[in-house]
Amino acid sequence: MPTKKLYIATFGCQMNVSDSERIVAMLAELGYTTTSHLREGDLLLFNTCTVRGGAEDKVHQHLANLRNLKKKRPGVLIGIAGCVAQQEGNRLLADYPWLDMVIGTHNLHLLQAMVRDAEAGHRRSETDFLDNSERQDLFPSIAGVNRSSAFVTVMQGCDNFCAYCIVPYVRGREISRRFADVMQEVRELPDQGVKEVVLLGQNVNSYGLKGEGEPPFHELLRAVAEVEGISRIRFMTSHPKDMSDQLIACYADLPKLCGALHLPAQSGSNRILAAMNRGYSRERYLETVYKLKAVRPSIKLTGDMIVGFPGETEVEFEDTLSLMETVNYLDLFSFIYSPRPGTKAAELADELPKQVKLERLDRLQKLQLQHSRAHNEAYVGTVQQVLVEGLAKREGQVTGRIDSGRIVNLAGTPELIGTLVAVKIVEGYANSLLGELL
Repeated sequence: MPTKKLYIATFGCQMNVSDSERIVAMLAELGYTTTSHLREGDLLLFNTCTVRGGAEDKVHQHLANLRNLKKKRPGVLIGIAGCVAQQEGNRLLADYPWLDMVIGTHNLHLLQAMVRDAEAGHRRSETDFLDNSERQDLFPSIAGVNRSSAFVTVMQGCDNFCAYCIVPYVRGREISRRFADVMQEVRELPDQGVKEVVLLGQNVNSYGLKGEGEPPFHELLRAVAEVEGISRIRFMTSHPKDMSDQLIACYADLPKLCGALHLPAQSGSNRILAAMNRGYSRERYLETVYKLKAVRPSIKLTGDMIVGFPGETEVEFEDTLSLMETVNYLDLFSFIYSPRPGTKAAELADELPKQVKLERLDRLQKLQLQHSRAHNEAYVGTVQQVLVEGLAKREGQVTGRIDSGRIVNLAGTPELIGTLVAVKIVEGYANSLLGELL
């Protein structure tokens, strides 16, 4: 079979990263190998995100720029997958005549047939949502991942309908994967060299709670922790309102569960949280944080914050800053609010000047930079277990992560990849650490 080149660009969350891994594995069966250079690709595939306006705008810019490439190389195939594909569907084929395929979030199982159709000159769009009975058998699972850490999808979709969020409209309603299927996949991973499992879902905390007859998430975690050969467990993303005491107790009882948790607050103001339809108050969020730190004092939290939600006052923004001071996040993903079509928040009047939003975002990010640096400097002189994941950008170094998820670079050879090693931290930078192998 002649070798063809796949160029794939991934935007957005870890779920999209996981889907892209599945795409690469599926297309390898059709003779495609990956390339990091767009102009080398015989198939250019963009796996997209529509959670924020900026990410969606980048996708449209990429598609527009490919018009000339298609003229010069008529045989090149161009496809779009993910959330933008799901949201816009057939309109993309109409707006971009040089686009060959549009693959929605529930339709990756059709990818190979769609690529064959595109190779035969037939354009195609598939964006139908599937019902639960069909979706149960279509969760992405990747054999032969050949790396130290692997994503395992445990649920898809979201039922929360936060006022600003497009996810339920492009990923569908919540459905939990069968417990037996998850465990079968996890048990196969150690034989492939995997030592760390990352359990994925739009809201993993609600796994098994929607009437599918599966156990709750904390029981799934305990079962995964019993799998021999798995040294570390992570999960994302967690909705604070579904963070149960039984799940918090796992941080006390399961040494394999990493002391790191992504727990998005989005705002520190009760009025803004209510307007966002988040389902919890500032006080309840902090209560969860205190419980987590009580059972695992070393736990490191990361989160998300939205700046400039419609109607946000200066006092309400300062509530967010004070929440950050109290929680002391290791890292924080922060964004200016952008209205997403079809969401409740898009109907709200937004009179806050852009300059004010930019100024608030700058203040928030400078505060977080101080916190992140302080966390990193506190690691200096300590000994940490590092799971080496690959080569670092600097020649002669490898890179990996400690329990909290913080990246560590250290001098080492490729033979270290896939191993857990003891490392002394010697420098703390803004976003990473420098270590020495012991």
